[in-house]
Amino acid sequence: MAKHKLAYILLGITVAVFAGLLLFCENNSQNPQTLAQSSPVADTLTPDSNELNMEYGMIADSFSVYKGKIERNQFLADILLKYNVSYPEIDQLVKTAKDIFDVRDIRHGRDYAVYCKKDSTGKAACFVYEPNPTEYVVFDLRDSISVFKGQKEIEVRTKEASGVITSSLFETLVDNDLSPALALELSDIYAWTIDFYRIQKGDYFKVVFDEHYVDDEFIGVGKIHAANFNHMGNPFYAFSFNDGDFEDYYDENGESLRKAFLKSPLKFGRLTSGYTKRRFHPVQKRWKAHLGTDYAAPRGTPIMSTGDGVVIAAQYSKYNGNYVKIRHNGTYTTQYLHMTKIKSGIKTGVRVKQKDIIGYVGSTGLATGPHVCYRFWKNGSQVDHRREKLPPSKPVKEEMRDEFEQEMHKQKQQIDSIPIDTDVIEGEKLASI
Repeated sequence: MAKHKLAYILLGITVAVFAGLLLFCENNSQNPQTLAQSSPVADTLTPDSNELNMEYGMIADSFSVYKGKIERNQFLADILLKYNVSYPEIDQLVKTAKDIFDVRDIRHGRDYAVYCKKDSTGKAACFVYEPNPTEYVVFDLRDSISVFKGQKEIEVRTKEASGVITSSLFETLVDNDLSPALALELSDIYAWTIDFYRIQKGDYFKVVFDEHYVDDEFIGVGKIHAANFNHMGNPFYAFSFNDGDFEDYYDENGESLRKAFLKSPLKFGRLTSGYTKRRFHPVQKRWKAHLGTDYAAPRGTPIMSTGDGVVIAAQYSKYNGNYVKIRHNGTYTTQYLHMTKIKSGIKTGVRVKQKDIIGYVGSTGLATGPHVCYRFWKNGSQVDHRREKLPPSKPVKEEMRDEFEQEMHKQKQQIDSIPIDTDVIEGEKLASI
């Protein structure tokens, strides 16, 4: 009986399959376009990636997405536990991440996103943390736990700008809807040629530079291609050029803007007292020589070595407070006084490079407020560094001169064509008289 029943079942299946094939063939013969119209099924199931809502390499629409900022004293576990991730899984995630990203570096105020499964569990499938505007770390909790870093696409926009100094460089940039970060870039380029503590009302600048954007949001200033800072009626041009070895800034004659020494040991601050043979000392209350230059700045402001050299003293004394002294060569020596502290690692015998941080502004020793007293020796005698004609760096290579000339003239033409409000220049000059 069982054998007969099995035979009937097999017969029924065979008939059904055969009937289906006949129906399929009949439909195709009646409408030959059917197969052609149905063929792009794969395209409708997997649309072009440009049409997908992609985030961090994932299709965001496939998840329930929750975004926020790290709260104070909030840890990775605090976030993931809310999205049904177990302690053992979090522990495994932390161990997996160890060589890629230390979860202890998750900081208050930074952005994060949690991608949860669209099912009854609502469990987190991925956690994404952004340590900065351009980078992200993906903690993947799907099939097998993994952690990897990614980089957002940075859009570079080249911009022209100009401004007339009305107070400080920072305030002038802000008044012209420019990022204050541009001041730091300009101060780096002109560190050897312009003393930014002495810029005057009526000075002006023109600049061609890059701005960086991520997701259409401004994140910072990039490369400066060319600039002209007109100081006290004198134009100081800066043109970016790569001579085949490295990129640097040169003037219109192909001379490097770099010099053996920076104009100042601070990026920004205020010149409060210059080199003089006779000054009334604010602490000792008597007239005496002041053989240095004082720059006031907030306590803790980094102090830079103004040139390459070797540290010959890094210590404390009653009058100088914490100070560092550097021998640059057989001719020049510099000294930096009244530091709140000397940077760790700076000690006698250590070799430093120009712009290296050697300490921080303070008021130790004989000082009334936070500042650095910068002293400059030439052939064993203290001199006024602002009056010294300091040796230049190397000019453009002779074999690259023609290429530089072509590039420089093109950049100069662009810089000179940037408009500037001459009425403001004259007005500021008159106001400062």
